[in-house]
Amino acid sequence: MILVTCDDVPGRRIRRTCGLVRGSAVRARSLPRDIMALLRMLVGGEIPEYTKAMAETREQALDRMVDQARELGADAVVAVRFVSAELIGGAAELTVYGTAVVLEPDR
Repeated sequence: MILVTCDDVPGRRIRRTCGLVRGSAVRARSLPRDIMALLRMLVGGEIPEYTKAMAETREQALDRMVDQARELGADAVVAVRFVSAELIGGAAELTVYGTAVVLEPDR
């Protein structure tokens, strides 16, 4: 599956548009991770516990979007975008969306 943030894929033409596809994942904070993050915030720098959690959430949302695109018969998703939102205290949703398409070689 080809995923791109632009509206087309270089060297390929869009033969058919399958429609909007999306995937989302919601993560809640956890006490052990928050304690470590709080300690790291006191000294500054990256908070690897949150970086890892967000990376896992991003991958889960992408996997869900790709699954939906495959169900529609697509071989690529163009115009991929990410959106995040805080839900209730300590929980965040990450959504990824794009347009599922079928490609053919550019002539």
